[in-house]
Amino acid sequence: MLQLAMLGLATCAAMPMAAHADTWPSKPITLVVPFPPGGPTDMVARVLAQNVGEQLGQSVIVDNKPGANGNIGNAFVAKAAADGYTVLYNTSSIALSPALYKKLSYNVNTELAPVALTAVVPLALVVNPKAPVNSVAEFVKYAKDQKGKLSYGSAGNGNVTHLAAFQLVQHYGIEATHVPYKGSAPADVDLVAGQIDFLTDTINSVSAFIKDGKLKLLAVSTSKRLPNFPQAPTLAESGMTGYESGAWQGVMVPAKTPKEVVDKLNAAINKALKDPEVLKKLAIQSTEPLGSTPAEYGAYIKKEIARWDSVVKSTGVSLD
Repeated sequence: MLQLAMLGLATCAAMPMAAHADTWPSKPITLVVPFPPGGPTDMVARVLAQNVGEQLGQSVIVDNKPGANGNIGNAFVAKAAADGYTVLYNTSSIALSPALYKKLSYNVNTELAPVALTAVVPLALVVNPKAPVNSVAEFVKYAKDQKGKLSYGSAGNGNVTHLAAFQLVQHYGIEATHVPYKGSAPADVDLVAGQIDFLTDTINSVSAFIKDGKLKLLAVSTSKRLPNFPQAPTLAESGMTGYESGAWQGVMVPAKTPKEVVDKLNAAINKALKDPEVLKKLAIQSTEPLGSTPAEYGAYIKKEIARWDSVVKSTGVSLD
């Protein structure tokens, strides 16, 4: 009798969670974007949020919580209720932070659970149009002739836009000063104004400036040339043999979120990434849709943490 009673209690304890998973979502979902509104991450997140919300029959509300290279928003979701109503739209910065920060207020491996890898946004090496260069080779010569007078911007210390530029500077032996910004938008504006000299930013953040002639595109970070900018060579073509990089994005939830909820959200995201209208909007941004299972995304994050750990150690960058 005691065993039956205990079994009954265990069954009752499990029922609310199962019922929750069966009825999820029964209210709006908050999608936390840990970067400023209007930025490259926010642009993709909003496209997916609309489609996923329509599929699930509930609004997916984007909530921007920028700061600390994405870690403020990451930590917020890591500490949130594991009920499927607070979701993180993270970027590759989440794989950089363990190497950049000695102390983080959350643990990506134990407090967050992967849902799906969503997309990757190529990086672009851009300069002010007044710069007397039209290729990477000319840029390298010009930068070396300036003997440390040039400066480059980024979306923040330790951001992939910072480390990608650092790799370029290191590869070519260029001396230049890093100027970190709070997001891509202010860095792009200052480059257009001539306050800084170059940067490697996400292509969807700078494409409008390139098309308007306000920035000059020298190269892209992909293994192949971009359809929207076929005239721009890759960095690999331009001397950085084998180089390929990008700002990847994905969705995560608090670690103890029910598997049924994770699976429903994963299915909706993957379906969105095959929707013709979504694909059209992402193509305009030169953003490549990906998609994955939760397990595939989890393995990918672990691989990226290991990869960027070696890159960060080679640069000597630390944010503590």
